[in-house]
Amino acid sequence: MGGGKIEIVKMATAGTVESNDILIMISKGEGNIDIELESVVEQQYGEDIKKVIYDTLVEEGVENAKVIAKDKGALDFTIKARVKACVARGSGDANEL
Repeated sequence: MGGGKIEIVKMATAGTVESNDILIMISKGEGNIDIELESVVEQQYGEDIKKVIYDTLVEEGVENAKVIAKDKGALDFTIKARVKACVARGSGDANEL
């Protein structure tokens, strides 16, 4: 986890749109990390949710990704887990989750 650069090579998803979860969709970006968020708590926590997503991508070594997140009140540990699963799937990792 982290350290090396990870390239997103295909579109991938992780999570659900059930209560207390988040659906993360990732694809190759346009040279940076772009995060689009739709959340039931966006007004209160939108920037915090985006920061968790961004920081997790950087920790995983992702520098170029388009992320669409549909949040239904997920906690930070759920958001991180969904982002990590999405990165593994989107990078074509042989140990895909």
